Amino acid sequence: MVVEEAILQSPHTAYAASLHQDLAWFEQVLQTRLALYLGREAESIYALTPPQLDPGASMYASFLDHYEMGFEERFVVLLALVPHVYPHLLDVLYRPNPERNRGYTEFGGIQGKAHGGFLPTAETALFVLSEGDLEKRFEVQQLFDRNHFFARHNLLKLEPAPSGEPIFCGQIVLAEEMIDFLTTGELRKPDFSRDFPARLLQAEMMWEDLVLAPSTLEQLTELKAWITYGDVLMDDWGLKRRLRPGYRCLFYGPPGTGKTITATLLGKHVDKDVYRIDLSSVVSKYIGETEKNLERIFVRSQNMNCILFFDEGDAIFGKRTNVSDAHDRYANQEVAYLLQRIEDYPGLVILATNFKSNLDDAFMRRFQAVVHFPMPNGDERRRLWEHSFSAQSVMDETIRIDEIAEKYELAGGSIMNVVRYASLMALNKESNVITRRDLIGGIRRELQKDGKTL
Repeated sequence: MVVEEAILQSPHTAYAASLHQDLAWFEQVLQTRLALYLGREAESIYALTPPQLDPGASMYASFLDHYEMGFEERFVVLLALVPHVYPHLLDVLYRPNPERNRGYTEFGGIQGKAHGGFLPTAETALFVLSEGDLEKRFEVQQLFDRNHFFARHNLLKLEPAPSGEPIFCGQIVLAEEMIDFLTTGELRKPDFSRDFPARLLQAEMMWEDLVLAPSTLEQLTELKAWITYGDVLMDDWGLKRRLRPGYRCLFYGPPGTGKTITATLLGKHVDKDVYRIDLSSVVSKYIGETEKNLERIFVRSQNMNCILFFDEGDAIFGKRTNVSDAHDRYANQEVAYLLQRIEDYPGLVILATNFKSNLDDAFMRRFQAVVHFPMPNGDERRRLWEHSFSAQSVMDETIRIDEIAEKYELAGGSIMNVVRYASLMALNKESNVITRRDLIGGIRRELQKDGKTL
């Protein structure tokens, strides 16, 4: 067999070994079904028992065990995975029909734009697993139902068929992150793209480096507790029946007060990736496109178990308009869609806005927590100044940090801009001394951004 030969020629790892066993079984099933279809003597495909895999040997084996997959489900997962690992296994389905001088309609499949091999459709799975029995075909169709765990957990989906064509001619597609997960045991972090308009937030700082108001830190305690004990609360304590999945939190306060860095460090503190979605860039002027952009984010994020951080929340969650034209109706539909998707998301969703008053009251009630990020007071500003400069730099003796912190009401983001400016000016003079002139110059620049003067 093709796969058995590959086993002898390839390096053996625990992950590859599990897949090799199942791919050999998959090939047997496929060859047996073709033999039956072409009138050759063969047993039913269901006489070919799937291999017994050790769940602890690989992520693939653990995945099968976790979902307690049966024969059909296991075959469909492999059918969707094969084009990514052994695409030539499906070449047998290119077999021409001698009576019609074309391929067999029953085999399904489509030709990709770049991929040279056979891309399986739901029709391919139905052909193999039904063995030509109509009642069995109807049973197998349930694998592609929206209530099946394939769809509910965003593991595998059926691409929409072209308008007017049979629904089962749609391609079977594994979630992108599942391909890496099943083959290497790791989830590849997606890059910002049209299909995933979100960016991974990262920071060198630690949670202990945050300088926030005591009231803000106290409010964040509940958030950290949910991330740590949410599963215990829902599953072990049995509140899954009474509470909606996930947790929704609003961060609000002036620009530069630490909303983004707090979300980033929160993820770092609990070992979860945080992806930032700028709603102002996701919202499209084209009707229906906003929902599509957001759906791509939610589908991929659910499998990655990451924190979603929606910035500039006012862009879509502002006061809903009165319906006076078609544009207003679609704008309100976008809000309703995102509200529903956020409420269905099983993880943590954080929405950030500069102005709490700009948000719709109906939406405010859907948050489990509302965290205020006020402008830092004098003591907090002093701590920000003291911890922001490089250890390689020294202060001009005329600089009094206490006086600077007390006199100039700047947010943390603005203070960091001043530090950057003054430090660059020192380096530009081939010095490590932060001068009072440069420090005040940087402060002046920040105040001017808000229309203020020294």
